[in-house]
Amino acid sequence: MTTTADQSLWLAALDAPRPPLTGEHTYDVAVVGGGITGLTTALLLKRRGLNVVVLEAGHVASGVSGNNTAKVTALQSTVYSMIRRTHGLAAAIDYATASLAAVAQVADLVKLEEISCDLRRAPAVTYAYTESEVRAVDHELIAARQVGLPVRGTVDVGLPFEVHAAVRLDDQIALHPVKYLQGLAQAIDGGGSRVCENSRVIDVTGHRLSTADGRVDAEKIVIATHYPTLDRGLYFARMELTRAYCIAARVATPPQSLAISTGSPSWSVAAHGDKLIVAGQSHPTGRPAVEPFRRLEDFARKHWQVEEITHRWSAQDPTSYDHLPMIGSYTPGSTTLFTATGYMKWGLTSGTFAASLLADLVTGKPNDLAERFSPHRLSVKSLPELVKKNAEVAVEFVGDRVLPADATSSENLPRDHAHVIRDGLGKTGVYRDDDGQLHAVSLRCTHLGCLVRFNAAERSWDCPCHGSRFDVDGAVLEGPATKPLPKRKPR
Repeated sequence: MTTTADQSLWLAALDAPRPPLTGEHTYDVAVVGGGITGLTTALLLKRRGLNVVVLEAGHVASGVSGNNTAKVTALQSTVYSMIRRTHGLAAAIDYATASLAAVAQVADLVKLEEISCDLRRAPAVTYAYTESEVRAVDHELIAARQVGLPVRGTVDVGLPFEVHAAVRLDDQIALHPVKYLQGLAQAIDGGGSRVCENSRVIDVTGHRLSTADGRVDAEKIVIATHYPTLDRGLYFARMELTRAYCIAARVATPPQSLAISTGSPSWSVAAHGDKLIVAGQSHPTGRPAVEPFRRLEDFARKHWQVEEITHRWSAQDPTSYDHLPMIGSYTPGSTTLFTATGYMKWGLTSGTFAASLLADLVTGKPNDLAERFSPHRLSVKSLPELVKKNAEVAVEFVGDRVLPADATSSENLPRDHAHVIRDGLGKTGVYRDDDGQLHAVSLRCTHLGCLVRFNAAERSWDCPCHGSRFDVDGAVLEGPATKPLPKRKPR
């Protein structure tokens, strides 16, 4: 009997962790976060002669960068028609230019640093799974050509079901993200630079960063934590977080293309070795997920001869209110603190071009894309979306407080289920695990006080307001929250 691993296909390749930061140190640049953006930024800065330290709270590549579909591509669903519609053609051209450069840079770094990461070239495809999606594909084909991508329209994309229309961009990249990131980390270590793991930054004041066991003074600081975690900049009010789910399945004939459909739900398809990867079932964090893994498995079995489901995992991605990444100074006018976020689920590509821009900003080198991706831009056309988003947050903040609790006690709560009980003036979330043990926590998110909701697909408490996530004992799984949910006595 085989057991499906409840983790990413890639995480089995994680190396033993590096030592944490201890003592006091001085570096030219401190980078917080050991994912695609942080490690690429650190390596580029090291190559410019700076001494850099990377401070990773857990394990390098164990976050979103190690929980994805491993696509590095400049063709990204319908992103160009969307950017052209919202920001104009010039913005779409800038995004395409940056994305193409990122694909080339990943290939260059793999070659220069001799990183063994199973890199292969593959076509990227945006396709119509149903006839109703053809129009979106046609619009993306026009937009992609306008921004200069060498795309072509086709229906021959090597998928085992009817494709009604498709945009194809050849010579993109699939790789093993954990092996790639560990290769970047190895290239950073030495020569006055280093990567420290299990080194969660608990305070940033001026030029000083503190962890539990160490301290760093740095001239420049880059917050590359995927979601900016410092309590400044109001990023939480300008982004929406969504969760998406993935499965890996052993099949006889895995697809060769890196494909994604335009509809809702979308079906993202890739492969690694003899394994098919299917992703999708996205939803805003904190909203209900209806059997996402089963639906992905049903899709895989419908179209491929599946031998077994080997892995399943999920990831969380922030999207800015105007659908462009935010890359630049953390707060307006800052010359010492920088960040990058809002990759719209295309982090391996956007995180790479974000690193190039951050390296220029940190070293004072002019970059034509700095204004385009500045976190402090004002996108007038997208202001109604920003107002709507924050109105929805206000409804969530108030509405959950007047909803009744599920029960008054947990005596009859089944195993692997959760419910909400009234606790004085507040509410307590209770989960009974497979062994019958009860886990109880306060439902008030430690970020800004919204009430979290149970995510049955992942056994977590998720905040619908700003995307923070906690395990059944209250530990932080995702920011912007940095403090755990208080534990409560089960009843």
